[in-house]
Amino acid sequence: MQIHDRDAVAASLPYRELVDALESAFRRDAVIPDRAHHQLDVPGHPDATLLLMPAWRAGEFLGVKIATIHPGNAGMNLPSVHASYLLLNAGTGEPVALLDGAELTLRRTGAASALASKYLSRQDAAVFLMVGTGTLAPHLVAAHAAVRTFDEVMIWGRRSEAAAELAEALAPASFALSVVDDLEEAVARADIVCCATLATEPLILGKWLHPGQHLDLVGAFRPDMSEADTDAVVRAEVYVDTLAGATAEAGEIVQAIRSGRLAPGDIVGDLFALSRGTCPGRTSEDAITLFKSVGYALEDLAAAELATA
Repeated sequence: MQIHDRDAVAASLPYRELVDALESAFRRDAVIPDRAHHQLDVPGHPDATLLLMPAWRAGEFLGVKIATIHPGNAGMNLPSVHASYLLLNAGTGEPVALLDGAELTLRRTGAASALASKYLSRQDAAVFLMVGTGTLAPHLVAAHAAVRTFDEVMIWGRRSEAAAELAEALAPASFALSVVDDLEEAVARADIVCCATLATEPLILGKWLHPGQHLDLVGAFRPDMSEADTDAVVRAEVYVDTLAGATAEAGEIVQAIRSGRLAPGDIVGDLFALSRGTCPGRTSEDAITLFKSVGYALEDLAAAELATA
């Protein structure tokens, strides 16, 4: 059985190739059961969560991501989330590889946003705004840059020091890098706005958006979270990674539906439909497009297959 640590996973998943692998995966049939949640008692600490996320293609590969979320780890200077990915031969059940699940998740998340951008952002998009400075941010910048040629990347964070550290980590780059403090002004200049935060109150307001813009929302993974207000959602042509996941878990989508201002049928399509050509991508140069992702086990499987090819 192959063992792929973080560095090996990173080296085997360049973004251009990973975007193509995800596109191919969404064009093909696969079995994706609902992910399983289990609550774990941790004496002396808050309860933890075990997540099991399987996916397979008959006679090909079977994969399952095993993730644990231990909120109490923060007080012990340990990561709160750990993940491993087990890839097996679906025909025989034989283990093929064990991969670092954290790096795999970061890279496939960035690639999913980039795949959506390939269909939804303007081809001449040149100015990118990264809202958020967490672990996912550099992966999103790199993935988007694999499908669009940027002249400038702006970085906004709640802490300007963290934004500066991210800019330093991204340099040298083929585009200009800048740290911005005025979020409204930065949104006005951006062709693509990408958000990956833990915001529970909207950071991006619909009245700030302008024709031709693409909004990529990654961070709000619970119904009570939101990175953009409902005005932003209803002004845009809305796309999601999967309809079932987004309408159940994505804060911006769930809240807009609950408000009565967005109906599930208003969602134009998902990554299945975009990749298969059964729904339109960007309909005009002036359209405002919005992509919302919450993650999907098929993306993990496609990344693991590419990493072990």
